[in-house]
Amino acid sequence: MNYFSSDFKLGILGGGQLGKMLLFDTRKFDIQTYVLDPSDEAPCKIACNQFFKGDLMDFETVYNFGKKVDVLTFEIELVNLEALEKLENEGIKVYPSPKTLKLIQNKGIQKDFYAHHAIPTANYKRFENIKSVIFDVLESKLKLPFVWKCTEFGYDGNGVKVIRQLSDLENLANVECIAEEMVPFKNELAVIVCRNPSGEIKTYPVVEMEFHPEANQVEYVICPARIDDTVAEKARAIALTVSEKFNHVGLLAVEMFQTEDDEILVNEVAPRPHNSGHYSIEASYTSQFENHLRAILNLPLGNTDSKVAGIMVNLSGEEGFSGDVVYENIQKILGWNGVTPHIYGKKQTRPFRKMGHVTIVNDDIKEARRIAEDVKNTIRVISTKSNN
Repeated sequence: MNYFSSDFKLGILGGGQLGKMLLFDTRKFDIQTYVLDPSDEAPCKIACNQFFKGDLMDFETVYNFGKKVDVLTFEIELVNLEALEKLENEGIKVYPSPKTLKLIQNKGIQKDFYAHHAIPTANYKRFENIKSVIFDVLESKLKLPFVWKCTEFGYDGNGVKVIRQLSDLENLANVECIAEEMVPFKNELAVIVCRNPSGEIKTYPVVEMEFHPEANQVEYVICPARIDDTVAEKARAIALTVSEKFNHVGLLAVEMFQTEDDEILVNEVAPRPHNSGHYSIEASYTSQFENHLRAILNLPLGNTDSKVAGIMVNLSGEEGFSGDVVYENIQKILGWNGVTPHIYGKKQTRPFRKMGHVTIVNDDIKEARRIAEDVKNTIRVISTKSNN
């Protein structure tokens, strides 16, 4: 099929920052793109050929949108599965497949999948609601501390909480959830796997993630991870196994824990471009976004090696500020070598909302990490009005 400068249409469900960055590569290749998102202010709106406003969880909306395109992908997992299944049955190519998404969308089903396929993961227990969790704690069937996760609709640290005492369960949503054993670990790692329908498969280098202690969001992504080669190879091998079992097409970001004993445990996966791969835009021969595009169109995959060490700094809304966004001091970092800001196009900020990221590239990973700290301490994502 001729994808370039043609009548071919690629559909993207979700118009957020991941879609916006994917559109950089569709524009580079002159591929027509249609985007569906519930917000009139979706970041993708400025860069696609046609924008449609609509509910991603509504069957008719997703189905009718899918009928307009030749290949359909998504930048967020919270989409109507039944519509994707019907579209696929009617001949529309949907990547990743609804079969894959069905195993990932619900974290309880996802954990069961790892257990069934003997993929190493933290011990867990599924619950129908918070009352069941409280009962098991009171009956000493569930030991504190543990990690509580809602099985659906969690994002960017929402829907996850460390439970150290019974009172920590108060005010949590009374929804289906899992309780996961606390894992003593020394590093949180991630590996992005890309695979096309022909079966060509590649992995990006293992990255290391540093998290914000309160927001449970990634603050820094460091590539390559500062770990032994043997651990890195083990992580990449497990990521390939996970990809094989899910039989995914496109990108699969596999988040992992490196335990104190250097074992690798799979935490969770995302079947799309991912925060842990943003560094690749500047640091890799082929960015994660271009490789996602290549994969879903069944084109040869690009080189996933890094040209240089890369660190990504998330720009999140500062506490105490909500409203029209202001990127304070951003002009200062524009004069620093190897520093590239990416602004997502969200007009409104709020505490911990992902508003952009900055990539730092350098031959020396230690120097890159030092500059990343300077970037983090220089830029403030605030608003014209304080919440105080």
